[in-house]
Amino acid sequence: MTTQTSEIKCRLEIAKSIAHQAGKVTLQHFQQTKLSVERKSDDSPVTIADRSAELLMRQEIQSHFPKDAILGEEFENMSGNSGYQWILDPIDGTKSFICGIPLYSTLVGIEYQGAAVIGVIHLPALNETVYASRSQGAWHLIGSNAPIPARVSNRSLDNGCLVTSQIDLFEHTNRKDAYRQLEQKAYITRTWGDGYGYLLVSTGRVEVMIDPLMEIWDAAAIQPIIEEAGGTFTDWQGNPVFTSGEGIGTNGLVAKEVLEITRQYSNKP
Repeated sequence: MTTQTSEIKCRLEIAKSIAHQAGKVTLQHFQQTKLSVERKSDDSPVTIADRSAELLMRQEIQSHFPKDAILGEEFENMSGNSGYQWILDPIDGTKSFICGIPLYSTLVGIEYQGAAVIGVIHLPALNETVYASRSQGAWHLIGSNAPIPARVSNRSLDNGCLVTSQIDLFEHTNRKDAYRQLEQKAYITRTWGDGYGYLLVSTGRVEVMIDPLMEIWDAAAIQPIIEEAGGTFTDWQGNPVFTSGEGIGTNGLVAKEVLEITRQYSNKP
């Protein structure tokens, strides 16, 4: 085992652990009638659950890997000199969370020298997790069952399902026609979005998850999971990156068909 492989393996174990620990923190506030919701400068919601969960994750990372950098949604960046950066989203799908809908997730991504090498998507309210590290495959865990390999589907789009986070974001980004074309090609369309949508792709339950707008903490955990599960994660041009501000996760089989549409709109603001 190489030094880097060992380093990644150790970090994956901690990433899985802190995702579950943070998830337990969020459940303490989930579906509570007295939950206070604030609006951030971009009008997105935030709660004490988001902040408490991220704080816990940061403390655990610092105790195990004090030289690693940390980038999170709710607090300032922390620099490091190890080459590793943890990218955290304590509650991906805060709008679902504040509505009491159990389809929110805790995301933990790790990049090494700019490449996404580890990803964890944990659904606290569903007790379901998918995780991956480079060259080690993607794994699906439900409850206390043993993890099984996570694999994308082999269905075509006309027999498959398209999911997204929020339909009006296509209009806000001048991409509503892209959404309409994709919806026409898909057999089923649903808004099982955010990290949950990408989990569904990586476990073979839907064929495409698409976002016209994504933050880096929404995407960093996604790329290694879907790719290790046999699918693709790209921007709207088809580039396999997690820093573009947009994302498309597919089972691979439908990627060309989807990109033929999205490439027409990828340069719009």
